[in-house]
Amino acid sequence: MLCAKHKTGLVFFPAFDWAISPNHPEREERLLYTQDQVLEEGLLDIDGIIEYKPDIATIRDIQRTHFCVPDEWEVTTESHFISAGGAKTIGMAVMDKQVERGFALVRPPGHHAMRVVHGSRGFCNINIEAMMIEYLRTAYKVGRVAIVDTDCHHGDGTQDIYWHDPDVLFISLHQDGRTLYPGSGFLNELGGPNAAGLTVNIPLPPNTSEEGFIYALEEMVLPILADFKPDIIINSAGQDNHYADPLTNMNFSAQGYARLTELLKPDIAVLEGGYSIESALPYMNVGIILAMAGLDYSRVREPDYDPDGIRQGREVTEYIRRLGDKVMTGWNRRDETRKELQAGKTFDQRRRSIFYDTDNILEKQEETVRICEECGGCWSIDTSSDGRKRALAVHLPIKGCAACRETAYQWYESADPKTFDLALLQDRQKDRYLKREL
Repeated sequence: MLCAKHKTGLVFFPAFDWAISPNHPEREERLLYTQDQVLEEGLLDIDGIIEYKPDIATIRDIQRTHFCVPDEWEVTTESHFISAGGAKTIGMAVMDKQVERGFALVRPPGHHAMRVVHGSRGFCNINIEAMMIEYLRTAYKVGRVAIVDTDCHHGDGTQDIYWHDPDVLFISLHQDGRTLYPGSGFLNELGGPNAAGLTVNIPLPPNTSEEGFIYALEEMVLPILADFKPDIIINSAGQDNHYADPLTNMNFSAQGYARLTELLKPDIAVLEGGYSIESALPYMNVGIILAMAGLDYSRVREPDYDPDGIRQGREVTEYIRRLGDKVMTGWNRRDETRKELQAGKTFDQRRRSIFYDTDNILEKQEETVRICEECGGCWSIDTSSDGRKRALAVHLPIKGCAACRETAYQWYESADPKTFDLALLQDRQKDRYLKREL
């Protein structure tokens, strides 16, 4: 009987009753074809590949990660709770050492959902990877986390959630934001002043193929991971870099994704995008599962796979080599960058407008972060959107120092009822969430 070298757990949740619309790319069939392919190939008959049923996430799981305005029920459905619960199930199976690695094949996806949530953007309402990570940090005291997002779209929501966190490294490989939604993920997006350099963006040019992705992994991602030394590696496994994907412009294949997974060696992978529902996604998912389990994936090929036909041009190759030099320069000088951004300040501020394209909501934010040498720094966000409730959202980090704790509670308790409708406090140190109607 075939036996996996690495005991691997799987969760499937196709969300049969949830779709943005019947013909939308984010619909049930995305995972039904994969589920059929996995069964037809007999993957679940392999000794060491184990299927788990998804747990259901709780309101507390959401509150560790998000500020939902006006509340969690307004921005989620039952499918979101099960999708996030499926990621959490795989995380627990890995941490409990029931399996060595795990892959949550779930939907709806989550990596465009930011810290504050007023609705859905980029098909995402809540960030399922981040919810899993925050649960693991609380329940298992996981220290340093690395997230490698390989979706074709920049993982702007995950980046936002960990922007100020010095214990979480976020790396995103994606199609250049000048050519694709959400229009972000550039080299100069490095993280906040207390965590500068720990956000690493690798914007690849359109038509990048296997050669470019594997080069980026070997010459940028793996050296940075070796330097950071995470306790756990999470792969946001978006698979819309495929040459057949209808929403993007890249030339990756199932063989490429499997090779990338073999090299990256993620502890946990969580499905994100991938919209070539029938002709690509099942092959990529099978290749990734085999690679995670340490099995031969050389015969996993799409019926029309032609490596020469999707080979990247010389200009793309040269562009990625120059990009690699810039990425590694940014990483190697991250300590200097942090000092430059802090530059004797007590607080730092930024203003942003965030558009929720799926729900047509425009949010205005004003963020204040306390500059801190001892922790990630507490921060607050003044958030409002299109005539809805205005909220003051305050975050105290999981390793918050005494001064940041005092500042966070002072902000929360002194929220002006003439200005705000809600005051929210996310105390990650004590794992509690406070809410006041003003």
